[in-house]
Order: sequence, then structure tokens, then C-alpha cells
Amino acid sequence: MFSLVEKSLYAADVDLWIDSMRPRARCYVSHGHAAHARAHDVVVTSGNNAKICRLRFGQRRERTPSLLPDPRPETVFETHEFNQPWQIGEHRLTLFSAGHVLGSSQLLIEGERGRFVYTGDFKLELSYTAEPPEVKTCDVLLMECTYGRPQYVFPPRAEVAARMVEWARATLEDGAIPIFYAYSLGKAQEALAILGSADLPLTAHGAICSMSDLYRDAGVPLPPYEPYDAENFDGARVVIWPPSGRALPKAVRGRPVRTASLTGWTVASGAPFRQGTDAGFPLSDHADFPSLLRYIELAQPRKVLLNHGWRDFVARLRALGVDAEYLEENSQLALF
Repeated sequence: MFSLVEKSLYAADVDLWIDSMRPRARCYVSHGHAAHARAHDVVVTSGNNAKICRLRFGQRRERTPSLLPDPRPETVFETHEFNQPWQIGEHRLTLFSAGHVLGSSQLLIEGERGRFVYTGDFKLELSYTAEPPEVKTCDVLLMECTYGRPQYVFPPRAEVAARMVEWARATLEDGAIPIFYAYSLGKAQEALAILGSADLPLTAHGAICSMSDLYRDAGVPLPPYEPYDAENFDGARVVIWPPSGRALPKAVRGRPVRTASLTGWTVASGAPFRQGTDAGFPLSDHADFPSLLRYIELAQPRKVLLNHGWRDFVARLRALGVDAEYLEENSQLALF
């Protein structure tokens, strides 16, 4: 039923590619991060993620103009709301929330041979800005294992948020500018929600503001924030900036600055130093090691397939009596 070709999962029985990095005729896209979202002829996804993809695909075209006409047609979005099944032949498909970022979904495919779940990126802890996550029982589970080692245990999200607020306030009181590096989709909105709830003044990169405006339009409550303006920046604000733009914003150069990274990798010792920041906070959009195990416990699969993470997580699961294997290129997969 399933095969892994060119690093992309393909469900032959429903003629559907899954999070493919190459343009396809029809592809399910779990969420809007660049490692999962590409423009295809037809994108099958959730309603909120369709809005995110439209924004991101448009921004990519603007950044990479071509002298030649684009031979591919405009992407068509086939949207499905969470827990509203639809049929493809004899199979029933359902999207349900992954809790990763706004609009992120998991995919359930049901047929005569059983129930198959693809998680994509997910987390079980409640987000400040994404839909609550869900877990469904299944026969075969294909899950990511980004943090599939025992040392990756995240503190409670509220504790991380309190530390972020304390650090930002202390930095401002010392006359320095706090800069949080956060991905424009997901992490930046979490940072805005956390820091804004403490009434800290916020300014953000234009790409972050565009995505945050979309979140607001989707009904996610976010605090006030201002687009970064180099000419009028007064230095008395918390700055949210994408990690791809590690060069300091023009207006803060020559001023006292403290930087912080927001990623689960900061639970490893020395992580802020390796990332070139003054501080690090383990605010992650992914499941930590205990959450990966908890997901399997809740889903009760007979078979676990792993991708996007540590291969030695397989051995850890097998030691617990779980029938697990890491998904390899050109694997041919049948439910049973």
C-alpha cells in the first residue's frame, strides 16, 4: 500500500503523496514549514494550513522571480476540516490536529487492511497558538522522532514561558535589547503570546508580522505587536526575529543587545553557546522523548514506523516490546 520513494511517502491505494519535497500531481501537506510544504498541482490539507501555504508559496515566488514563465499550474487546495472524513475509493481518510503549529494535521487512512496514521510533526503539550493535539488508535503508526533520545525532556511549557518573561524583563531593565530568534511560523507566535501576556512591548520582523496577522484572522488571540521599523525603533522593546536573519537588525547595531534561541535543542548542555546566543529556552513545537512514548501508548499500534529523527529510537522501542523499524528509502510497506 505504501512506499518510500525519493524520500517521500506514497500511498498507492489512494494515489496520494505525503509531505513530498518534489512537486507532485496530488500531495497531502501536513503543515506549512518548509521541510514539509511544497507547491503541488493539488495540495490536500486543512483549511488553516491552506491559508498559511498560500502566504508562504506567494512569498517564495516574490523572492525568486524567474525570467521564464512557470510551467506548473497554480496550486489547487483541497481542504478538509479536522475529523470530517472523506472517501477515496474504498478508503476513508481523516485529518486531525497535530498540535504542532496552526493548521498542522495528522492523517488517518482506513481500509480493509486496517488503520494507518501518519503524524507528521506533532506535540502533545498544549500550545498557546495551535489547535489542541489529538491521538487516534491505529494498526500502523508512522511517526516522527526528532527528540527520540532520553535526554530530551522538556520542562512544562508554563515554566519555560515564565523564564522567557523574566529574562526579557531583566534585559530591558539593564538597558539592553532582548532579541528572541524564532521561526516565523509557529514559534514566533508562541513567543508573541507568551511575552505579550506579560505586557512587554513587542516588535517583530515583517515576515513574522504577516504570519501573525494570518493567525489573528484565523481567530488566534495575539497581543499587540509592531512591525520592525529601523527608522523609528526606540530600543525599549522585545524583538522577535527569524533565525535565518542572524545579522542583527540595523537599528540595534552598536547598542547593548542580548539574544536568545527558542528550540528544544537547548536542553542539551552548551546549546546556547553552540547556537551563538546568550541564552536558550526549550520552547519546542515537537514532542519530547516521554511524549513520543506516551503517543505510542495512547495509539496502541501493532507496528511503529519512524522517520525524521534518531535511528536508535528503534532499539529503545524494541527494548520496550514495541514492533518498530526506521523507514528506509525504497521500502515497500503493507499494512498486514
